Amino acid sequence: MNEKDLTFIYKKAFSIKAEAGSFLFFQGDPAENLFFLVKGHIRLFSLTPEGQQVLMHVVTPGNFFAIVALVPSSAYPVSAEVTQESILLKWNRDAIEEILKIVPAISLQAMRLMAERLQEYQQRFKEIATQRVERRLARMLIRLAAQSGVKTSEGIVINLPLTRQDLAEMVGTTLYTVSRFLSQWESRGIIFSSREKIIIKNSHLLMCIAEDLPEHGS
Repeated sequence: MNEKDLTFIYKKAFSIKAEAGSFLFFQGDPAENLFFLVKGHIRLFSLTPEGQQVLMHVVTPGNFFAIVALVPSSAYPVSAEVTQESILLKWNRDAIEEILKIVPAISLQAMRLMAERLQEYQQRFKEIATQRVERRLARMLIRLAAQSGVKTSEGIVINLPLTRQDLAEMVGTTLYTVSRFLSQWESRGIIFSSREKIIIKNSHLLMCIAEDLPEHGS
């Protein structure tokens, strides 16, 4: 987009600060606002009919979310929990409608982002249905590293506020199972995990697990 369009879009936004532990919206609420995360982390999760919580996505700075708000009369399919003090830009329904009229390219970009997210969810559901837990967990770590990993001298740092329970929800297994595999991988020098971050120390071995390949093969 050109600078004029970007300036117009930015001026229509409200800047807000959200405290850790607060919620921006809940699953089933009318989708009235579009968000862009400037600083912090947002946790998107859904509840099954049985009341089980499933972590769908972790939003990192520099990303839009709640894009479904661009669709009139829609509802949020997930809840958005603030996990760290965050600064966001928010566009309400009136601003969204005005932006879509003036900058129609936004619609195309939104469709692309929604398609990417849908593809990611479909891939995760396919993995849950067809793959062993170990492979699913390895693939999830690789996916998170691609989205927000930072290369350091120690390895690839996934600096997200993710608990082992969060990882269990994302790959469709139990906390015990995730803890067991992470501990095994840590003892083998594949990863290092703590409450604050996960470091992928040997991405080759993790990729072998994810793709079910011989670890010493070509």
